[in-house]
Amino acid sequence: MEKFSIEGPSRIRGEVEISGSKNSSLPILAATLLFNQPVVLKNLPKVRDINTMINLLRSLGSKITLSKDRRVARIHNKKKLKTFASYSLVKTMRGSILVLGPLIARHYRSKISLPGGCLIGARPINYHLDSLKKLGMNYVLKDGYIFAKSNGKLKGTTIKFPRLSVGATENSIIAACLAKGMTILKNCAIEPEIKDLTKFLNSAGAKISWIGRTCKIVGVKTLNPTEYSVMADRIEAGTFCVAATLAKGNLKISNFDAKIIKTELELLKRFGAKIKAHKEKIFIKGPEKIRSIKNIKTKEYPGVATDLQSQLMVLMCKASGKSSITENIFENRFMHVAELRRLGAKINVKNNKAYIHGNTKFIGAELMSSDLRASVSLVLAAMVSKGKSIINRIYHLDRGYENIEHKLKKIGVKIKRLK
Repeated sequence: MEKFSIEGPSRIRGEVEISGSKNSSLPILAATLLFNQPVVLKNLPKVRDINTMINLLRSLGSKITLSKDRRVARIHNKKKLKTFASYSLVKTMRGSILVLGPLIARHYRSKISLPGGCLIGARPINYHLDSLKKLGMNYVLKDGYIFAKSNGKLKGTTIKFPRLSVGATENSIIAACLAKGMTILKNCAIEPEIKDLTKFLNSAGAKISWIGRTCKIVGVKTLNPTEYSVMADRIEAGTFCVAATLAKGNLKISNFDAKIIKTELELLKRFGAKIKAHKEKIFIKGPEKIRSIKNIKTKEYPGVATDLQSQLMVLMCKASGKSSITENIFENRFMHVAELRRLGAKINVKNNKAYIHGNTKFIGAELMSSDLRASVSLVLAAMVSKGKSIINRIYHLDRGYENIEHKLKKIGVKIKRLK
């Protein structure tokens, strides 16, 4: 199994170009199942989760041609697709559940395995199932599979989500595009990746509009051919901004609109980073001394992203004084804490809140990744540790960060991938 060897401490310099967004690409790829016309998707990231989704779509009958660099996909569906998504394809990635909505909307049936993914909490799919049921889908859960069908076309209705859910919002929007009449979704998640999905669908003739957290979808008979470029990855951009702040960096981050992570950039300024944004570039300098911040809380967008919580915790370990961070999205997202302690971190966890004693002098150690974002926090910590660290199970990182070791090497981190 592959692992990273990292020699620290690093002081980073240079430029990083941000790749396409994994969390935007996955629902957009799933939504292509609605089409019987060609679709061209650009700026796809070269990460494992995208390969998994492409393999899933191919198993359903989509004809997909990838460019040499795998960043452009040409997709053409048969008139009749298969509607069975097996456990072997779905088990590694939670985003696989997003094929349920389009299969029901276009083919009126689906058998899909209950999904897998990172072990960061329950992340129930009942919000997906409840909203699709209101649109006209009937289902039973049996032997680890969702057996779903509808009596012809789905029918538009009004749905209010009991809590904000990114995946359920995406699945419902996709399904409602071909439903009869109007669907109004209330209390929607409004993450930039959801807005990217709706831009993609509108580019193909869907009728989707937003007012605050309410989304209105007027169903259409069919979607038109389209060509669309996926947005850049805000979590990758945020991760490199944290890296620059952490390692006294002087970094230029390109191919990214800073407005998308305005909340996190304001937070990094409070830690002491100097940040300027111009067009699709961010210029960020890390401080000589990182300031501590108390009571950071992760929240749904536009709040502090849960996917940046573990990276921010590493920053707090190096800050002067005491800090704390509360995780409000997932109940099992402090799995990196034990590994950071192996490097010397002083972190106490009580329920969903972590208390961090700063001024940590990290010493290199052997570490184990538990999930995608926890993995990258260990990379950041190893980068500013004294001596060598070995990070095991880096396949988690490959699920969501494109060529991360090459990007880190380019800006001065001594990192090697070991077989």
